[in-house]
Amino acid sequence: MDTLTDRFEQERPRLRAVAYRMLGSASEADDAVQEAWLRFDRAGADGIDNVPAWLTTVVARVCLSMLRTRRNHREEPLDSQPEPLEDRGDPGQEAELADSVGHALLVVLDTLGPAERVAFVLHDLFAVPFDEIAPVLGKTPAATRQLASRARRRVRGATAPDADLPRRRKVVEAFLAASRGGDFEALLALLDPDVVLHADRFVGPTPEPIVLHGVESVRRGAVLASERARASELALVDGAPGLLLVREGRLAVVLSFRIDGDRITGIEVIADPDRLAALELAVL
Repeated sequence: MDTLTDRFEQERPRLRAVAYRMLGSASEADDAVQEAWLRFDRAGADGIDNVPAWLTTVVARVCLSMLRTRRNHREEPLDSQPEPLEDRGDPGQEAELADSVGHALLVVLDTLGPAERVAFVLHDLFAVPFDEIAPVLGKTPAATRQLASRARRRVRGATAPDADLPRRRKVVEAFLAASRGGDFEALLALLDPDVVLHADRFVGPTPEPIVLHGVESVRRGAVLASERARASELALVDGAPGLLLVREGRLAVVLSFRIDGDRITGIEVIADPDRLAALELAVL
């Protein structure tokens, strides 16, 4: 029994990493890993030729079932949905895990279907061969490859390469760094004198949309939002560099930019849930 437990504990960190990337929740990842341990305990290691591969397959199947259940609950009418369960995870641990993976990647993965997400995570993030993933999904290796390919296009963005993308990315990165550090001079150098910022009514603190005109107004607004900037992350927003703010594992705010040359001429701050759901997001 001690040998079996020790063998499983050797694999636990990797299994938890696989489950977290599939589920995006530390507590759910722990549940999936615990279920894998129960099955491993019942099966024993004697009849298993490749313990790491066997455990990865079990965790993947458990996560696939959980993802499908989660999607079905989302599609139920609001009046028939069960009360949300209290998160049993440690918020600090959850944040640490999310930071290690990347908030933008987790948000984009959450837009994938269950089978796409499992295929992409196992193959692209953990180098599991398609021949081993296919039985988990109940599909052929060729169909599994197509699922991963489709997921990859969504994760990385399906738009054609943009020669101007690196320059615009540098501008947005510089804006993020200046906002985080409250660097007045750097912000002034990045903002066009006639820059306009639009924030929808969901951004707050007022119940009405906010419009800021001119470099000084936008600069002050960026400085006031420095705490929000520290939690933001670079991503592609409708094919262009932008910023994402994720709270408790969910997309909360998106900043999209209009850039002319090396200056920002417009910023749109989006927090409306319907608008957020309609955005095409990808990781850089």
